Amino acid sequence: MLKRHGQAIVITGASSGIGAATAEAFAARGARLVLAARDGDALEAVAARCRAAGGTASIVPTDITDAAACVALAEAAVTALGEIDLWFSDVGIGVVGRFTDVPMADHRRVIETNLIGRLNDAHAVLPVFLAQGHGIFVNMVSVGGLLAAPWAVAYAASKFGLRGFSQALRGELHGHPDIHICDVFPTFVDTPAIRHAGNYTGGETSVPPGVLDPRTVARAVMRLADRPRAATAVGAPLLAMKLGQLLGPNIGAAIMDRALGRYFAQAAPAASTSGNLHQPPADDGAIDGGFRDPERGRKAATLGAATLGVALVAGLALARRRGPARAAPEPAPTPAREAISDGPNARPLNETVAGTGPGIADDAGTPGREPPPAPSDAEVAEVARRIGAPVPEVLRP
Repeated sequence: MLKRHGQAIVITGASSGIGAATAEAFAARGARLVLAARDGDALEAVAARCRAAGGTASIVPTDITDAAACVALAEAAVTALGEIDLWFSDVGIGVVGRFTDVPMADHRRVIETNLIGRLNDAHAVLPVFLAQGHGIFVNMVSVGGLLAAPWAVAYAASKFGLRGFSQALRGELHGHPDIHICDVFPTFVDTPAIRHAGNYTGGETSVPPGVLDPRTVARAVMRLADRPRAATAVGAPLLAMKLGQLLGPNIGAAIMDRALGRYFAQAAPAASTSGNLHQPPADDGAIDGGFRDPERGRKAATLGAATLGVALVAGLALARRRGPARAAPEPAPTPAREAISDGPNARPLNETVAGTGPGIADDAGTPGREPPPAPSDAEVAEVARRIGAPVPEVLRP
């Protein structure tokens, strides 16, 4: 556990949203902060609020896609703070649209920023952690790292990549018990990033009901400074997210694809734009995106759990529809050991995942058969009614 007062904190992506909220939260308990992002003016606005809240804050405008700039940031932070207790890697951008409608330059920029940029962050700060013998690297992932997002293919690829990056890095650091790699998986969050995103859908973007307050996510990050753990979910249980991916990954993606297609077909028209992908947005350091609705928020937890339940039950129904695989020797089960918490008392999720091989049904279906179609809207709606869950609006006649 780190000292609570005077912690040395570096935050990349601190110019708005979750990064700005986390900076202010740490400042309120007397942290010493170095803030980084592309937009220096927005950073200075956030830094001023941090100083007013009781912390100290300096800024280092940085584009994390530049590895040398990340090294310079780490060096500047050590010079200013003397050490780095926690580095919060929070830079994230996105673009929405059908995969082939989005220019490859925009897909590439998302990967460079969300994935390569995080590697740059870690590559810059890990030598500091190793030299001082301790440190916490907090990696902002999102539910998009567990549940794939159609219409945001590059974003999904970057977030799934971040999970692998963290797991591999933890393996390398197993001999350093005081250095922690912590992933955070929030659901949708009400930040300006939604308006900053690239958009090639033809319609205005919005968010589902029940988006999180960025300050809720900030509190989760602060808890990691006190008690680091490998994975933290915000807005939905982590186990439920993992089960959704395990039991019905393609079902959930198919349902989301239908929902997005219907939404954008009815949305107000919007011109195609690359948003903030290639240059920083004109920002003022705002935390909130202005999407939250208190009445809708009260219903969000129930709706979110019900929708996940629909996806899980639909996945099981699809598995039954596929029928049994051809008889073949079944390989021994392989225990999947993915730690839920970090440190010496880590408790793995002991799932058993059957291996795949000739004659064994895998995610594509039984060998020699055409994979069955995803359940129709009517079938999924019927599943929802049977389990007593509200039928998602996009599936109603």
